[in-house]
Amino acid sequence: MSVQLGINPLTWTNDDLASLGAETSIEQCLSEGKQAGFAGFELGHKFPRQADHLVSLLNQYDLKPVSGWYSTQLLKRSVEEEIAAGQGHLALLRDSGCKVMVTCEVTGCVHGNQKLPVSHRPQLSQQQWSQLSEKLTEFASYTQSQGVQVAYHHHMGTVVQSADEVDRLMSATGPEVGLLLDTGHLTYDGSDPLAVAQRWIERINHVHCKDIRANVLKDALNRDLSFLDSVLNGVFTVPGDGCVDYPAIFDVLKQANYRGWLVVEAEQDPAIANPLTYATLGFSNLQRMASEAGLI
Repeated sequence: MSVQLGINPLTWTNDDLASLGAETSIEQCLSEGKQAGFAGFELGHKFPRQADHLVSLLNQYDLKPVSGWYSTQLLKRSVEEEIAAGQGHLALLRDSGCKVMVTCEVTGCVHGNQKLPVSHRPQLSQQQWSQLSEKLTEFASYTQSQGVQVAYHHHMGTVVQSADEVDRLMSATGPEVGLLLDTGHLTYDGSDPLAVAQRWIERINHVHCKDIRANVLKDALNRDLSFLDSVLNGVFTVPGDGCVDYPAIFDVLKQANYRGWLVVEAEQDPAIANPLTYATLGFSNLQRMASEAGLI
């Protein structure tokens, strides 16, 4: 099976800042996502939480479920507590036919706090790194036994943000822990997504295609903005509309015979960046670049 192109509902309605797209229905998201050309959707807060209802809704638009975000708190919880907390979400993904679970450790995170700059994110001690790595491997081993592999999402404002931190986590965890490559978050951090792709290609099981407006990023860093204020200012855009070198990254994916999803996840203010316009642009650019790389 060739690579498939999906999209995240953040283009229409935001999970971290509920006021963005609050009035937008899930039906509008799905209808416009299909109109733009996508084959599937990641989940968001407006989606049904029962697998049969979810699949039935997506089937109405000839769309597939891709994955969905899960927030771990392994620095606070035991593995047993995390498994218990994640049962509902894991079952939803598994029973809907998803193969990966977007996973991020959110203990102490600041990306959802509009008042705190990204620079105030938590930093882990050596003991905490060991704790997170061991627990995450055990948690991922469990989800894998249920047919769903963890796709760890390095994310601005969290404990794993930079390329060095991705290296540290991947080196210390077992192969049960897959890596979600997010081109936008690495670029925002000042890391090189191409270098991360080359180094960890064997662990990459999911890809978020989020581009960066370099001038907006420079301003965000200069003013030490919060993650959400940067989003509102338009730091993110769809692939091909920013500074990320997608052709080089897609060449790496092709050489490794990557067969997962490429997902447009480019949150903007929908009142300024029309969702259908940007979804259509994102699909067109992504399809062209993926085709040129031989991924589709």
